[in-house]
Amino acid sequence: MLHSHNAMQPAFVLVDDTLFDSHMSESVHPERPERLHAVREALTMLSPRFASETLPARDATHDELLRVHTESYMTELDQAAGLKGHFDGDTYYAPTSVAAARRAAGGAVALAEQLVTRPGGTNLGFALLRPPGHHATPDHAMGFCILNNAAVAAAHARALGLERVAIVDWDVHHGNGTEEIFYADPGVLYVSIHQAPFYPGTGAAADSGRGDGVGYTVNVPLSANADTAVYLAAVDRVIAPILHQYAPDLLLISAGFDAHVRDPLASMRLENKSYGALYEALYRALPHRQVGDTLQRPGVGVLLEGGYDLAALAGSFQATIETAVACLDGRPEGTAPVTPLTPLSPTHEAEIERARANQRRYWHLD
Repeated sequence: MLHSHNAMQPAFVLVDDTLFDSHMSESVHPERPERLHAVREALTMLSPRFASETLPARDATHDELLRVHTESYMTELDQAAGLKGHFDGDTYYAPTSVAAARRAAGGAVALAEQLVTRPGGTNLGFALLRPPGHHATPDHAMGFCILNNAAVAAAHARALGLERVAIVDWDVHHGNGTEEIFYADPGVLYVSIHQAPFYPGTGAAADSGRGDGVGYTVNVPLSANADTAVYLAAVDRVIAPILHQYAPDLLLISAGFDAHVRDPLASMRLENKSYGALYEALYRALPHRQVGDTLQRPGVGVLLEGGYDLAALAGSFQATIETAVACLDGRPEGTAPVTPLTPLSPTHEAEIERARANQRRYWHLD
């Protein structure tokens, strides 16, 4: 039988921590505590059937961080703890920022652990993490990110025995840090759909991995003004078939909501419900597997990355949760995009085809 969550158990687990709010710039900055306040408020608007179980975040251990970050960088963070300053022009730290970053990475670990070690239970989770993580490389902070939450979570899931973990990054910026960490590792499939040319300037369609990891990095760079139709076409033609063939034991979504039409830092045209449609398309690509006496898809963990318009962030996060729970119940509803899908521009058609042609060397996409 297909797995459906029991009405007596929570629909999903939620990772949050008040320490995340203490990461705050002295000056005006888009990566601010109000982002989480807006999402928490949206969560209170959900109907009772979207009940969640709070999963306490904990600090990531030194060894958990060393799976993806260097010892020298850990020393640098130790030296910054309790102080304030900037790691680079974009990335500030307040006196509690290093502690918040360790707690965010540990929250991602706790979520991965929950999804890996609880067969038959809740296999959907959301993590409200600050600071975000996907730009953090093995040895430095950048792009508002201090520790790479998704990478730490994926590495932990692998350490728990999973053979294959997929990270799909739909933040509007390319997750250069996550790509770098797993570029030669076939045990983690990294997929990014992002605006290009754009910060941080990485993520070309031809960048597909190195050594044993060749074919396990998938980049779909899109020029400005891509809307829901473009994103769904990219998923349908490139990302979903690869995800299905890779058949991950766990899917982590680096969920930035800054490709929203309202976002001040980017130039894409997604709407709140676009994210629900994206989630559904990814979820349906995951193959079922036998778990005990049930047939179910692997666990999915959604980790907050960017998203800087508060209303867009809150609405998009809510739409993602509603769709995710409906998918678990086997009855997606309310997932249609707000506006009818439009024809793709020749430019976006060509960009998707370029990514598809590159990945066809490694995957069956016909």
